[in-house]
Amino acid sequence: MRTQRSSQRPVPAPYALPAGFAMFLAVGTIAAALGGRLGADGVLAACAVITAGLSFVSQPVASVLLAGIGWLTTTGFSRPPYAQLHPTGAAAGRAAIVLAACALAGAGLGLGFRWYARRLTLVSMGTYPGMRSSRPRSLGAASLDETALGGISLRRRLAGAAVGVVVLPGLTAAMAAWRPHLNLADVVLVYLVAVVTITVLGGFWPAVLAAVAASGLLNWYFTAPLHTFNISDPRELLALLLFVTVAVAVSSVVHLAARRAVQAAAAREEAAALLELAQTVLGGADSPTDVLDHLTRTHGGQAELTERAGGRWIRAASSNVAGSLSAARRIDIRDDLTLLVTGQDASASPALLAGYAAQAAAALDRERLRTQAAQAEALAEGNRMRTALLAAVSHDLRTPLASVKASVSSLRQTDVRWSDEDQADFLATIEQNADRLDALIGNLLDMSRLHTGSLQPFLRPTAIDEVAPSALLGLDDNLRLEMAVPDGFPLVLADPGLLERVLANLFSNALRHSPVGQPPELQASLERSREPSLARDAVWLEVVDHGPGVPDSQKAAMFEPFTRLGDRGDRYPGVGLGLAVAKGFAEAMGGQISALDTPGGGLTVRITLPAASEDKSALETGS
Repeated sequence: MRTQRSSQRPVPAPYALPAGFAMFLAVGTIAAALGGRLGADGVLAACAVITAGLSFVSQPVASVLLAGIGWLTTTGFSRPPYAQLHPTGAAAGRAAIVLAACALAGAGLGLGFRWYARRLTLVSMGTYPGMRSSRPRSLGAASLDETALGGISLRRRLAGAAVGVVVLPGLTAAMAAWRPHLNLADVVLVYLVAVVTITVLGGFWPAVLAAVAASGLLNWYFTAPLHTFNISDPRELLALLLFVTVAVAVSSVVHLAARRAVQAAAAREEAAALLELAQTVLGGADSPTDVLDHLTRTHGGQAELTERAGGRWIRAASSNVAGSLSAARRIDIRDDLTLLVTGQDASASPALLAGYAAQAAAALDRERLRTQAAQAEALAEGNRMRTALLAAVSHDLRTPLASVKASVSSLRQTDVRWSDEDQADFLATIEQNADRLDALIGNLLDMSRLHTGSLQPFLRPTAIDEVAPSALLGLDDNLRLEMAVPDGFPLVLADPGLLERVLANLFSNALRHSPVGQPPELQASLERSREPSLARDAVWLEVVDHGPGVPDSQKAAMFEPFTRLGDRGDRYPGVGLGLAVAKGFAEAMGGQISALDTPGGGLTVRITLPAASEDKSALETGS
């Protein structure tokens, strides 16, 4: 691929011209050294081959200068005395025709060959790796011309040409006035300094034109015979040829150094832009939309990431796109993913756009992997829940069912007469185990609603002193629970049914761990809002027990499903769902639940809910 791309691009003139001039000097030197054994036809043939070959591989504009220097070499080294320029005569005219024809033929064949080679290669040839554009020359900012590759701007070229037009005639007039005090070497060096200055300012082509113009002025004003283009002294012709060659070579070096500096600055800016993009992605903004937003924010324009699905292209992500990007440039990332961009500034080079395209594709893949991982985690969590459920309820369901069945079977026996007390015991056992089954199944159904997301609370102002007594129904009649809810306590914004289930589970847990003689308590207090911008105060409902308590390291784990901490035997059996259901219902109503230590020992579970009214007639803050 590298060879095919290089065959489609001509050799730049800054490379071709110095090489051609050096070859022409070598031909003249060889002709002079052979002393006539290489005749005029041989010199012309050698110069014609060099002109045609370099015109074929280089830019077409270089063929004009190649033909000109080849003509100077042919006319100066065709016959003895060598190195004397005779621009008139039949030999000079024939050399001009032959070399001009060779230059035109070489340039034309080179253009045709490169055009044909482009047609035989893939669409991606000639573009940056990883980019295939259906409109490879549609945007001027992305076209691979000399300026885009780091050349001198048009303004600097015009400035260099203007300086040459002003400086060269002035220098010529000054040196012509001082001709008796100067030799040819001094004049050549002065012109060379002027050409180098023009190169630094305007680049290669103004310097080449200045070198050609300076060589003409040097020939006309400073070589004998004066005011003619003939050169009688071989040393002066050699000096003229060396001046043109050195001037063009130095111009090429300076121009290429300037281009490399511009290219290095552009590469540094690209690297900085890619580093900023990488830092943005590593910082968490790693979605495809974030990558495209960074592109449009940094380089302007519009960007859209499209994906082939179901035989047509659909939009996967976009930035600053209102409609469709039909006239945009396409950057094919892979067969089913394409980045469309338009309107970017000149700093968005093909390499930089390719980097953005790769990052957008990687971000899209990461986003989908995260989605798949979340789905897999949800499935795994469901499997863990089902496994734990089966393991937990296998005993807790079977035990009360066995007790109920045994009691019912005993009552139905006809060969045994049971006393009234025995029948009452059997019925009490049936009722107690039925209550256990009811509580267990209720918690299982509540947990199922929480995990499936089907819970839709209906929030409305609710009185605590009406809900709390209902939560005590179904608990052990032999146990007591003290409630401290002041008269006139503000209503809370909650779902009464869910709040009842929350308190019932917390009461059951507190009764289970409270020692005899120290019943659990329900305390209600109002927490005023400390932020003036907040419209609601908060209500704290605290279920306090004086049992063994829970270590700080396990306070968060106690609200997880199927977690039982500190249960004392099978007096109060369960599967560890009560606190998990309470936490889920409290959060579904917009509240919070937390575990604290009870002063003097024990556990306090606090529910925080928003207050729904401002009736605080019988309650002081924090009471």
